[in-house]
Amino acid sequence: MLAMAVLLVSGFAFPASQAIVPTQNLVPESDVVMQKSVINMNIPSDPKLPYGCVWGTVQNAAPGYPVDIEIYKNGKPVYFAQVDVASDGSYQKYFRVMNVDNTGHVTNIFEGDYTVEIFKYVVNSTSSATST
Repeated sequence: MLAMAVLLVSGFAFPASQAIVPTQNLVPESDVVMQKSVINMNIPSDPKLPYGCVWGTVQNAAPGYPVDIEIYKNGKPVYFAQVDVASDGSYQKYFRVMNVDNTGHVTNIFEGDYTVEIFKYVVNSTSSATST
């Protein structure tokens, strides 16, 4: 019963709306627009490395907004990730394409053709282009 009271008191002391403090100066949400890119990706049946990577840059990135990466095979979702944008506007996300167990047995996680959708959040600026 005492633990329940402590939880209730701490909840009153730190409301959720005041407990989270952004680490960056965010621009007003009304000034942020989403840009979507779609690329094709092929993972061979015998990849040279056990991982793949999606990378790129965001010009005029909205501070505090990650890049969303969605990978689909035959229109069905197979992988979703968010990755932070570095101070130079770059981003990269590595993911496993195969596993090798202790006996040397290889299991392909990804193989074949995929569609990758990349969602970037940028500051909408009428004075400069926001292409990526």
